[in-house]
Amino acid sequence: MSWGETFRTALEGVRSHRLRSALTMLGILIGIAAVILTVGLGQGAQAEVRAEINKLGSNLLIVSPGSATSATGIRGGRGSASTLTTRDAQALATADVAPDIARVAAVSTSTQAMTVGSTNWTTTIVGTTPSWLPVRARTVAQGRFITQADLDSAATVTVLGSATAYELFGGRSPVGQTVMVNGTALTVVGVLDTVGSSTSTDEDDQAIVAQTTAAARLSTNTGGNAGSVSTIYLEATSRSTLSAAYQEANAALLSSHGVTAGNADFTISSQQSLLETATSTDRTLTILLAGVAAISLLVGGIGVMNIMLVSVTERVREIGLRKALGATPRAVRRQFLLEASTLGGTGGVLGLGLGLVGALVLPHVLDQPVAISPLAAAGAVGIALAIGVGAGVYPATRAARLAPIDALRSE
Repeated sequence: MSWGETFRTALEGVRSHRLRSALTMLGILIGIAAVILTVGLGQGAQAEVRAEINKLGSNLLIVSPGSATSATGIRGGRGSASTLTTRDAQALATADVAPDIARVAAVSTSTQAMTVGSTNWTTTIVGTTPSWLPVRARTVAQGRFITQADLDSAATVTVLGSATAYELFGGRSPVGQTVMVNGTALTVVGVLDTVGSSTSTDEDDQAIVAQTTAAARLSTNTGGNAGSVSTIYLEATSRSTLSAAYQEANAALLSSHGVTAGNADFTISSQQSLLETATSTDRTLTILLAGVAAISLLVGGIGVMNIMLVSVTERVREIGLRKALGATPRAVRRQFLLEASTLGGTGGVLGLGLGLVGALVLPHVLDQPVAISPLAAAGAVGIALAIGVGAGVYPATRAARLAPIDALRSE
């Protein structure tokens, strides 16, 4: 019997029991669609986390203050003490100290109210240097950013985030307008481009001022160190030198603070470590969900095997007659394998279609991106086909081993 005739006979066997075949394919369909969507949701979440972290800046290291171990043996967490200063930032910007660090931006932050006429808005005041803009990979939509001249003269100018500008000025252009902060009049010289939120912070709701302006005119910390900063952002010369920049910054700060790695009063984190932590959680959840979906695929495969066994039992006389007319065990086995692979392959293709439709609909329902890769889609169809063939091996072998005389004699 030729392959074409075998394939036609197999299709006829599937079509002769349409309802049963449809219900069998349904198990494969649901399993494939579930696998595609769960993996797609996981990949979409990982891509979203990666994009959020990349908003912080390129090749970025973040130095945060932290208290050293106290006499009671308790060590404070990140940000629990003001242990970083502008002097640390100046040292890290020196090529002799850290040759793999391209730019340094020290930041001091406070939350204060900004007032324009009768409108007020509480936002984050960021005191920093002109290098903040390239280090944080930000751009200016209107006007300009703070300059070295602004820093040297403690100029009363500010650059607003897009959300802050909207809350204070609505649809009007804020450039050239005046805002009041802590009794000081600041002239708006620019507006930052929109980037959205990053981790737990709205990057569009902030006001940037020169570090000297923040310390001399806007600071609410009367008893603390005027040179203290809340964070130091470091930009490595390239992604490949990020690790070297980390080691240089760590060694320089340990030396200047007179501490050891065991009681360091600062913490350095990198984009890579943040990304690895976030994606590790997403990956674990994706594997868990994909495992649940794989169980439904297994159930679908068992359904295919069950239907094929029933088909063999119902068609014993047909098998006996074909073998009596000269059909070889190989031809009989091939027919039932083709029937099983047809059920699996068709269920896989339909499941792929349902998964793609779900990938278009779910983002609007869950507000969560779904990433579908062509490789994953092709792999899903291949898995469905393999399940069909695997589930059909035993029933096909059983049919091929039937003796013609016993098959023809059966009721």
